[in-house]
Amino acid sequence: MSDATIPTTGSAGAEPPATRPGAGESGPPGTAPPGTGLPGTGLPGTGLPGTGLPGTALADEAARLDAADPLRAKRAAFTLDGTIYLDGNSLGALPRAVPPRLADVVAREWGELRIRSWEESGWWTAPERIGDRVARLIGAAPGQVVVGDSTSVNVFKAVVAAVRIAQERGAHRDQILVDEATFPTDGYIAESAARMTGCTVRPVAAGDVPTAVGARTAVALVNHVDYRTGRLHDLPGTTAAVHAAGALVVWDLCHSAGALPVGLDAHGVDLAVGCTYKYLNGGPGAPAYLYVARAHQPRFDSPLPGWNSHADPFGMASAYAPADGAVRGRVGTPDILSMLALEAALEVWDDVTIEEVRAKSLALTDLFLRCVETYVPAGRVRSITPAAHAERGSQVALRCAAAEEAGEVMAELVRRGVVGDFRRPDVLRFGFTPLYTGFAEVERAARVLADVLKED
Repeated sequence: MSDATIPTTGSAGAEPPATRPGAGESGPPGTAPPGTGLPGTGLPGTGLPGTGLPGTALADEAARLDAADPLRAKRAAFTLDGTIYLDGNSLGALPRAVPPRLADVVAREWGELRIRSWEESGWWTAPERIGDRVARLIGAAPGQVVVGDSTSVNVFKAVVAAVRIAQERGAHRDQILVDEATFPTDGYIAESAARMTGCTVRPVAAGDVPTAVGARTAVALVNHVDYRTGRLHDLPGTTAAVHAAGALVVWDLCHSAGALPVGLDAHGVDLAVGCTYKYLNGGPGAPAYLYVARAHQPRFDSPLPGWNSHADPFGMASAYAPADGAVRGRVGTPDILSMLALEAALEVWDDVTIEEVRAKSLALTDLFLRCVETYVPAGRVRSITPAAHAERGSQVALRCAAAEEAGEVMAELVRRGVVGDFRRPDVLRFGFTPLYTGFAEVERAARVLADVLKED
């Protein structure tokens, strides 16, 4: 599915009206819209949720989808067990290629070559080399993504640099728009960046950014996918509106990279950041990445100039002179062990297209929503994830009618081998990682959820 088809959406925190799973789709429930379906399924429509479709029919459908899944073999590339793991939107599963690669890095590259590995093992160039691997997955040409630091640090670099570029166009640009439903750290960082640059922060709903942006706007900081609800925001339309007002945009891709097409270059995005330990499976604390569009690289003025981003890092000059290109996004010595673990993890993507991943993601979430509608007692949970494909990321968030029970419901699911996560006060969140999540697992997860709620 191309991002070019994504319309402007409403508030990040708003719930879709009448969130019946399947409503607003462009094809039969359980299938992706035209152009994004799973190849070879040939499944006819089976009716809307709530029509009394027997559980056995859903289980049979899940088995057929698994048999036709072009990504099915990828599951063997991960270390998994009998647990139904639906929390890859928080921490991805371990790719099997990572342990032997890390063992070699520790024993040979560090243990034997030691400092020689900065050159002989390619340690020094790892941030850009691995950045180019990430770039392919977010629709960026080589030379625009650098891997390193945390998402929070990269948000700070990107926002401050964007304000500085915007203020070169006019000192009157003294406002930072922030997605009001953003992950808290993004908001904290934006406040700090505002104090540093003489700006004020204006929180607005992500869907309202195109109308809120104006002559005073320096930069808009927006999440591509809302971390609570799974709502997918309009990256192309928002970017175009921000540019029309003369401002810049920074996109947070933490919940979209590796799950759906992003198209940074195609849509003219200025700067973007994201983590690598969710759908990219880089491991706990894996380094984040920073995208700086080639057009902005000569003017990218990082608030954290370090020796690693100096034009002559080993010259040890007292005056700072920035390097050319995305290297300006580097700061200090790269975290080599976690960075090379990420590089090994990204090998699983070598023969996968993000379009295939998106097609399966939509089919997985469609099936889960239908199974929940069929199995779970009426009125116990309600989806706050948009039903329309164009507005949905790769997770499903269910709001419990009895808020006080939600935490224990998730705890019981985990005890029974279905791992999602709980967001206070009342949201059960399930992430679907297409590279290793199967359709039969999704159907079983909904059954277990129904059993837990029936016993409550």
